[in-house]
Amino acid sequence: MEPKNGRVLCTSHPTIVACGDPGMNYLKGLCSALRIRHGLAAFWVMALFAGPVNAADPPNILFIFADDWGWGDLSCHGHPYVKTPNIDRLAREGTDFHRFTVASPVCSPSRTAVLTGHFPARFNIDGHFAWVEQNAARNMPDWLDPDVPLLPRILQQAGYATAHYGKWHLANDMIPDSPRPGVYGYDDFGAFNCSGEQMPVHEDAQRAMAFIQQAAQQGKPFFVNLWIHEPHTPFHVLPMYRWQFPDLAETDNIYAATLAHADARIGEVLNHLDRLGIADNTLVIFSSDNGPARQANPRALQLMYDTATGAGFDNGASKGITGGRKGYKAALFEGGIGVPFIARWPGKIAANQIDGQSIISAVDLLPTFCEIAGVDLPDGYQPDGISQIGVLRGQAKSGRQPPLFWKAQSAWPAPRLRPFHWGSFAVLQDHWKLIANQDLSHVELYDIVKDPLEQTEVSAKHPKQTETLHQLLKDWKNRLPERPIGDVFSGRRGSQRERRP
Repeated sequence: MEPKNGRVLCTSHPTIVACGDPGMNYLKGLCSALRIRHGLAAFWVMALFAGPVNAADPPNILFIFADDWGWGDLSCHGHPYVKTPNIDRLAREGTDFHRFTVASPVCSPSRTAVLTGHFPARFNIDGHFAWVEQNAARNMPDWLDPDVPLLPRILQQAGYATAHYGKWHLANDMIPDSPRPGVYGYDDFGAFNCSGEQMPVHEDAQRAMAFIQQAAQQGKPFFVNLWIHEPHTPFHVLPMYRWQFPDLAETDNIYAATLAHADARIGEVLNHLDRLGIADNTLVIFSSDNGPARQANPRALQLMYDTATGAGFDNGASKGITGGRKGYKAALFEGGIGVPFIARWPGKIAANQIDGQSIISAVDLLPTFCEIAGVDLPDGYQPDGISQIGVLRGQAKSGRQPPLFWKAQSAWPAPRLRPFHWGSFAVLQDHWKLIANQDLSHVELYDIVKDPLEQTEVSAKHPKQTETLHQLLKDWKNRLPERPIGDVFSGRRGSQRERRP
């Protein structure tokens, strides 16, 4: 909707309503139809008539985190048919960092790193949160400990308005006694893959826009997680987006339409920042929790049902690509952990630039966001990452210090149909990356600076470097906890519950 001669034109519903006339009921009805909850719908409507809001100082932070969005699944990254004009806009107006990696190739541990600034193996979170019995079988907790230092709480205590909308998965909906997202430092939230009510997946942008409007009117800086569902299964695809790709085969059509819908919602939020006059004082980042999911053994497309998000198409429509990186979701090669990372902050981050050199990690986000916000880290807290504010502002650097570590749950020997999904541990230091199997008996070494796509294995040529990283990985592995600690177990475990000493 956009103002037009003192009236409001709803571009998706061609009805023109004069301000103050009975037609305003139409807007109220539309908000109701969109099912915007918790009294925030009014702020969304008010934004249509609001003038620019004075920019807050410190800056706002909007972190858009997709789910299984491959590095190659952007039109600005050369995808042959996916269209992402709004994310492409972020790239034009900001910097596209090609060497960003998440801290895990799967969902829950990747998200753990964002909130804590720590490698998720510190918490024995190595896979996705599932049923209690499955968590116990994998020596995992049932949720992330809400008592550890957390990014949203740190910013909340410093005066930020904080909110989370979209996927949670730092517990799950089948664990009814797990903490709700609000316990982790959010003033407001709407989520799925959490206990309690599941927010419909497509309400994320509307809820975020309402909260941003509220914070702007109150003169408060905001930190908003917009953790979108796409393109994770099920594919909840709408016909209006499928019609945009009439010439594609069914599975490609579903995939392209799903990403188009996500991109459109992102565009709504970006336009909302413009309407409020706060875009110049808002850091916006788009990224993904891991690489794209793909079927190991392709089969026919089917419908499926998810307890958190409902019915949709299954991974027969998972067509994500990695831009030439090896492996997919769940692999410690770059196809599993190398994901898009586009940052826009007008006047602070250079526009229309590509940084293909700087190695940034998800564990860097907490210290980076805190420095941007002018907030001190808690006493006694030491993140595994470092602030990358200099890199964001154009001071590119090669290699990586301090080292990065990964732990995953992978089979060995390598599965026949998933040849790059055998790594259970990895370490990256300086310009070297070492990947190892479960017991560290097999390793591969790559010069990740010269060879970012990991095409040439060089352990035989560099035995000293291989041994150095091998020992570094052994030492790190030995420091990890044997089991989860803290109040992180569901009552459904009974006697298995353990608490922090």
